[in-house]
Amino acid sequence: MNEPRPTIRLDKWLWQARFFKARSISAKVVNAGHVRLNGVKVKKTSMPIKVGDTLEFLQAETLRIVKIEALGMRRGPAAEAQTLYEDLTPIPEIPEVTPEIERKGRPTKRDRRAIDKIKRGGP
Repeated sequence: MNEPRPTIRLDKWLWQARFFKARSISAKVVNAGHVRLNGVKVKKTSMPIKVGDTLEFLQAETLRIVKIEALGMRRGPAAEAQTLYEDLTPIPEIPEVTPEIERKGRPTKRDRRAIDKIKRGGP
């Protein structure tokens, strides 16, 4: 006989896994439709989730993709929360930055005189 798999509310799990500071914030994100459960948009905070599900959601303008590894019993420390999921979020490519002019602080008195000379166009 098949036993029912344990589940937990979506908003509660997001809070326990420390993706959001308060459960009410995680509920707002879910209600706004910013969470996908196994590729399907979810708008109910009470949606039951189970181990093996995949979540996609926005967190501080970053798309997070996580696979649920465990259901939490409490909101514990960050190290404990990180054991609840596997992070599948792709690492963003860092664009190559061109070097900028190196500024060494305020110009010296000699530099200011040279700048004034250039501005005035005089000797």
